[in-house]
Amino acid sequence: MGVDGDLLKKYTLATWGFKQGETVSLMINLGVRLGIYSALDGAGAVTASDLAAATGLHERWLKEWLRAQAAAGLLVSDDGEAFLLEDEAAMVLARTDTPTYAGGVFSHIRHPRVADGLEEAFRTGLGLTYDGQGEGSEHHVEAMLAPMARALLVPTVIPALDEVTARLKAGAKVVDIGCGTGLALQLMAEAWPDSTYEGYDISERAVAVARERFADVDNVTVHLAGGEDVPSTADADLVMTMDCLHDMPRPDLAMAAIRGVIAAEGTWLVKEVKSSPEWSMNLRNPMLAMMYSTSVASCMSSAMSTPDGLGLGTLGLDPATLEAMATEAGFTRFTMHDLGDPTNLYYEIRP
Repeated sequence: MGVDGDLLKKYTLATWGFKQGETVSLMINLGVRLGIYSALDGAGAVTASDLAAATGLHERWLKEWLRAQAAAGLLVSDDGEAFLLEDEAAMVLARTDTPTYAGGVFSHIRHPRVADGLEEAFRTGLGLTYDGQGEGSEHHVEAMLAPMARALLVPTVIPALDEVTARLKAGAKVVDIGCGTGLALQLMAEAWPDSTYEGYDISERAVAVARERFADVDNVTVHLAGGEDVPSTADADLVMTMDCLHDMPRPDLAMAAIRGVIAAEGTWLVKEVKSSPEWSMNLRNPMLAMMYSTSVASCMSSAMSTPDGLGLGTLGLDPATLEAMATEAGFTRFTMHDLGDPTNLYYEIRP
């Protein structure tokens, strides 16, 4: 059978398109690290010479970078000499206080040793923990989650939960399992300082960052422990698992522990990726390739990092699966909230 030239061209362009994305990602990383996007924000159309004067960076390097960004469609240029960062692009690349900011996602470049570890995982079945995924991964995770957390958690998500705001104002016990570097704990503690907060995470590096973050805060404690190790005190008014259950090797054991720590009238807040068990439904997601690739590199890898890991992965905890697992763990009330987060759903689960 002869070669279909059109199909060959299609696959060639698609493959090299991903290589182009890799190199553009490096350019975005440099733009964030060097403050170039911030310098471009609100500056109007500028030349490499203008930008060099404003930043102290080398003009020739800036010109090549600017042309690369314009070729990628991130800057506007008609002549390859003057370049404009439009307001909407600045909201994604420069303005860290917007929920659409994505520049921080490009801050982490995986070390080649991580690829070696993943190669071995394909042979053995045993994945990498988050600490095993390279130095700085804890900051990368926060950078990915922070914009939407800052935009939604306190003003939108918590008020959507029945009676939770009133309890937090009065002084509640909050347990955040999979707390990472502690961003959600910080946002909550700042909003409701009369409550007490406990965080749990198995990443030594993330816990170290969180403990430093709360070094001078009296009502936040961070533990180096997994979700299954949370003590059964039956007194937590609010338990949170924010975008982490699918990363856990044994989320079923964590859910059983959550049932033990939560008060009789407590609330369990779950944030999980929007997904479906149906492949055709997931195909509607324009970022599906990135999500499955992220699963192999991070989420499923973590979920397979113990021999008994269930291996849910990024898209493995759809609403029906979550409800079934929560019911098995002893929970009886399950409410799903779609709160304007394009990537995640929020669940209100009660005993």
